[in-house]
Amino acid sequence: MAHPRFVDRGEELELLESRFESETAELIVVYGRRRLGKSALVREAIRGRDDAVYWQATEETPDAQLANFVDTACEQFPVLDDIRRDWEALLRALGRQDAVVVLDEFPYLVESDEELPSKIQRVWDMHLEATSMTLVLVGSSISIMEDNVLSGGSPLYGRRTGTIDLPPLDLADAQQFYPADDPDTVIQTWGVFGGTPYYLQALTPTGSLSENIQSHILSEHGVLHNEPEFLLRTEFGIREPQTYYTILRAIATGKRVANEIAGFAGVDSNTLGSYLSKLRRLRLVERDIPVTANPNATRKSRYRLNEPLFQFWFRYVYGQQGKLVQLGDDAYDQLVKPTVTEYMGTIFERVCQIALPSLIPKTYQGIGYWWHQQHELDVVGLASDGTLVVGECKYTTRQMTEGDLAELERSATQVKWSPPNGADREEHYCCFCRSGFSDDLQQTAADRDDVSLFTPADIVTQAGE
Repeated sequence: MAHPRFVDRGEELELLESRFESETAELIVVYGRRRLGKSALVREAIRGRDDAVYWQATEETPDAQLANFVDTACEQFPVLDDIRRDWEALLRALGRQDAVVVLDEFPYLVESDEELPSKIQRVWDMHLEATSMTLVLVGSSISIMEDNVLSGGSPLYGRRTGTIDLPPLDLADAQQFYPADDPDTVIQTWGVFGGTPYYLQALTPTGSLSENIQSHILSEHGVLHNEPEFLLRTEFGIREPQTYYTILRAIATGKRVANEIAGFAGVDSNTLGSYLSKLRRLRLVERDIPVTANPNATRKSRYRLNEPLFQFWFRYVYGQQGKLVQLGDDAYDQLVKPTVTEYMGTIFERVCQIALPSLIPKTYQGIGYWWHQQHELDVVGLASDGTLVVGECKYTTRQMTEGDLAELERSATQVKWSPPNGADREEHYCCFCRSGFSDDLQQTAADRDDVSLFTPADIVTQAGE
């Protein structure tokens, strides 16, 4: 049987495989949003091992779960067939075998038996800690994993020896799935499908980006047509889905400040924070502050969606299903194409921020946005050598000019930042543009060491190296 396509995750694989070979007991926690490839990661890590048990829990009764686990584990360790159907007894027996045991979808086990973390803690402390067993707990429900495994109040707190909070693939790895390789289309594909493996595997390699968007997202039969709704309902356990949906739609359509989001969603500004906190916990929403600010002191905040597919879905699909059905195969041309440049604006900014360390190699204390009064910078990097790297991003059909550079220089003078260790501050200016640069700006960049110009080709090429 062919194995699913597996891309990168080298650091995570190395961590798991090294712990499997450890001579001491290991308790590893692997968690993160659904669809990121956690199951594929652990299956890849144990592939070919004859001392490993991989079992994926289901939403069943505790007795049914135990029986199913024993059936699976007995394929590798027949001795378990004679062990009492009890988690502590079973894990103790596997500990005597120095087994690698992966319990996938661990939150399902906790939901059916809330005492299970305490049972694992007891058998770990009394027996397993003295073995060479590796126990891997995998889960997609971030709230359950944090509350029942990772937090200070969890019975398992202090027992884990390794944690993998699995992120999406980066641009360099994600683009291996993309249907086209020209730089602008690569960045646009990132802006819709991002780096979530499940979404990438849905792509049709022979189709164009517009065809993939039309068939997989806009079409009512598309595999990703209802994906955001499915994830929110099944993983997050939302009791007020319409409120969360409206907040996400507000952010997706450009409402980034708390009072704007609250006004759009019809939510009291005092209660908005609890909704945003839950969405941030799920890694769907991210809070931005000026990169020079103290996160514990500043009241300046903006919010953005952290998952490109959700950004796209809440802008073009949510609340427009009727129109999408009516437009049929013309939905992309009618709804998306006219505004794709505007849609990509904030996404291009984030792509440029992520690419900055590769484009201007330095050690950065922080990279992000900056704004103050009427001044705003799309990319700011605070380098440990005293360099303030500032950038302007234009995902437009016009070239950037010397006027854009002059405005960038003016805004940079407003940034209050002192380099570490008393170093002298220097500025470096970066212009990122989809459509290139005027002849005058290119000449200026050629004459000055403190000005760099980058197109999508530069960003994508650097990401792939």
